[in-house]
Amino acid sequence: MVQIKTREQIAKMREAGLVVAAVHAATREAAVPGATTKDLDEVARKVLAEHGAKSNFLGYGGFPATICTSVNEVVVHGIPSDEVVLKDGDIISIDAGAIVDGWHGDAAFTAFVGSGHAPELIELSRVTEESMWAGIAAVKQGNRLVDVSRAIETYIRRQPKPGGGRYGIIEDYGGHGIGTEMHMDPHLLNYVDRRRGKGPKLVPGFCLAIEPMVSLGTPKTEVLSDDWTVITTDGTWSSHWEHSVALTEEGPLVLTAPDGGKAKLAEHGVVAAPDPLG
Repeated sequence: MVQIKTREQIAKMREAGLVVAAVHAATREAAVPGATTKDLDEVARKVLAEHGAKSNFLGYGGFPATICTSVNEVVVHGIPSDEVVLKDGDIISIDAGAIVDGWHGDAAFTAFVGSGHAPELIELSRVTEESMWAGIAAVKQGNRLVDVSRAIETYIRRQPKPGGGRYGIIEDYGGHGIGTEMHMDPHLLNYVDRRRGKGPKLVPGFCLAIEPMVSLGTPKTEVLSDDWTVITTDGTWSSHWEHSVALTEEGPLVLTAPDGGKAKLAEHGVVAAPDPLG
């Protein structure tokens, strides 16, 4: 069953989302050459404590850290460690969440460590991020879940990949509902699978975490022996972007974006819903 939220509940999720945005800002600044991924986890822990929020990652299914730090070929669920030292030219996807009064926020971004990144890596992150926004723009009344999947896939497939070939849209992981739990129904694919049908209608109160994951090569992944870290099977690097979004009577509200998604949605001709926190 899809959990439909009231205006008051969406406002509480917006509070959690803004905490996630603060975690992103702090960890992005800290993701520099020489820093360990454990350092980034400590930064995130401090930000959550300052806001009186809790991590929804720590202890989730036994996960041992506050955030996920996925470097280069790691797609998702990388565990922060003193042994993983960021180097100039790395890319890192940081996935973070927060709980405020029982309501969850969840978002991820890809950052460039240092300088000198290959153009195909810069384009990979851009394509992944923009496909997320295409999916967010499809969160509107009258659409179904599959319309969000289609918007993400269509954007990615229309982008020329430097050097030829196609981007790999990761198949085994996708977006999800969010609310009183971090992962809820429905599961959101980042591509269209006709065997799954059209999915539920999008109505006000519907909240989704939209998170495309894209590689420079294969869509296939494997899990390492720690039972968490997910890598591409061919070792190609990947990007991960995510925002939590609520559909309101006035349109979509990006709960984890500082401006509620106003600027990026405008590029798609969509007006973001008013921020319930003013």
